[in-house]
Formats: sequence, C-alpha cells, structure tokens
Amino acid sequence: MFEIKENFALKNHNTFGINAKTKYFVFCNSENDIKEFLNIHKNKDLPLMILGGGSNVLFTRDYEGYILHPKIKGIETIYETKDEIEVRVGAGEDWDEFVGFCVENGWGGVENLSLIPGNIGTSPIQNIGAYGVEVKDVITNVEVIEIDSQKRICYKNEECEFGYRDSIFKRKLKGKQIITYVTFRLKKQPIFKLDYGNLNEKLMEYNEVNLNSIRQAVIAIRESKLPKPEEIGNAGSFFKNPVITKHKADQLKERWPEIPNYKVNNNLVKIPAGWLIEKAGFKGKQMGNAGVHDKQALVLINQGNATGEEIVHLARNIQQAIIILFDIKLEMEVNVI
Repeated sequence: MFEIKENFALKNHNTFGINAKTKYFVFCNSENDIKEFLNIHKNKDLPLMILGGGSNVLFTRDYEGYILHPKIKGIETIYETKDEIEVRVGAGEDWDEFVGFCVENGWGGVENLSLIPGNIGTSPIQNIGAYGVEVKDVITNVEVIEIDSQKRICYKNEECEFGYRDSIFKRKLKGKQIITYVTFRLKKQPIFKLDYGNLNEKLMEYNEVNLNSIRQAVIAIRESKLPKPEEIGNAGSFFKNPVITKHKADQLKERWPEIPNYKVNNNLVKIPAGWLIEKAGFKGKQMGNAGVHDKQALVLINQGNATGEEIVHLARNIQQAIIILFDIKLEMEVNVI
C-alpha cells in the first residue's frame, strides 16, 4: 500500500538541501503500489513529478502537486555464466551501495562510477558517467510503468536512445513513465578503463590494480574535489561538459594552449566545463548564499540558506560569462523545477 504525506518538506529529499515543500509526497514500495496510486491519480487535476534520490534536481519553489518516490528494492540474478552476470535491480536501491556490492562480488563495469549520488532508477535517465565510463555500457534493460495506462514496458538498451548525459527518458518520455527496475550486465573478467583524468596516476598509490583499488581511487579523487551533500548542499556536476567542433577547439588552443580536451570522434571534442568556469574567474566565488566550490568549479553549492533562485542566478551568470569569453554555451545538467 502506498503512503501519502501532505505539505511534505523536501529538504532531506534533494542534495542541494533546498527548503521547499510539496503538496503531496507519495511513497511507493512496489510496482503494485505505483499502479494503485496512478489509478487514483488519473482523475486528479494536480501535476505529478517522479523523484528518486534528489541528486539531480534544484527546487526554485514549492511543488503544487504530487511527488512520487519509488522505493522499490532488491537485487536479483537473472542470468549468469563463467564470464558475466546479469542482475535486475530495484529503482529505489542506492547507486553507490550497488557499485560497492558489485565490487565485493568481483563484477566489473561500474567501479569507475563509484560515489555518484542518487538511486538506481535515476541512473539511466541521465546516463550517468565518470572516468571514461557511462552506465549505458552495462545496462541491458530498463523496466517502466506508463503513467497514463499503468502498462508495464521493458526497453532494451538500444531503445533507450542513450547519449551524453541523455536518454529517451529525459526527452521523449520525460514525465510519462516511472522506472521500476534496471538490469545490468557485468563482467567477471573485467577490462579496466583507467586512462581518463588522473585515475591512473592515483592508482599508483595502491599495491595492485583491481576492482576494489579502482573504486577506492575514484572515491578518493571525488572526495578530494567534491563536497559531501550532507555537509554542503550540491548536486555534483551542475553543467555538462560541452562538446564542440575540432575546428573550434583548435581556435581556442591558439589563445589558450593549455585548454584540456578529449576526442569524441574525428570532428568533435569535449572540453571540461570546470576548466572553463575556473578560467572565467568563478572558482570559489560567492553570490549571496550560493557559491562555486573552491576545489571543483563544476560544482555549485548551497552555502547554508540558499534558495533555488539564488543558485539559478549564479548559474546564469556563469553561462553568460562563458559565452562572452569562449563563445561556448554551457548546458545545465541539473533539472530545475
């Protein structure tokens, strides 16, 4: 049976720690709970929003509707050979706890994605990624419940239309479906990806390169750069790393020879947004109660009592400065409500 709370405070359900409220907050522990609620909700005039771990959302006001919070748990093995394993995971499972579970069991594929906040259900929406790995690399199926019909649908990997921090669930199907389970295919004989950022360098501090040392190295790097949301409100990377043409990147190199860049293909190059923001002078800068983290310019922070509007105002100032200085438009990765 689902549970509804009225005039529910969202401060503990968004990693920015914004003190907003929702008219109704709905806890659902199973697919049946979700279907039962949706069957009742279809005759209501109020809007409906799905909220997982709250790690990629910024509230700028109270939400005058229903927020549904899927809490579906469970990790089930559905296929296994000597080389690989497929596990079906409930949308309400914590992402980093799942990564730790995989590493403990010797299953490779998600270790580079350690310490990313959020739940399993939100991971395919954003196609979360870090250190040269994206979650699309290991997802086989995404199961959903369609809001209008309450039908259960299963999408294969290729049907999810994954892109850089993007998927069909973020675009065409946004607000139309609720993710309930995600199935991952993991390797028992993993091939490590270590050539992104300073991961390889950090691993030199460890006696052996294995799943556990990679996870610990990623955690150490992230903790050295990123504030813990429970201590300083933030949503991790606030902006996407922009992808520009190689020609434009070559032009920028003439003025800034040190500009870091990563080849996407023969025509496109990815530029770290954090580097652009730091060069524009925003690293460590404060505007009211909002600020830019002093160790990682890609992270916007709540200094304690910031409103969502203050953080958005800071973000727009950064976007304008980057356009003026580099002629690059930064796209927000965070979903602004």
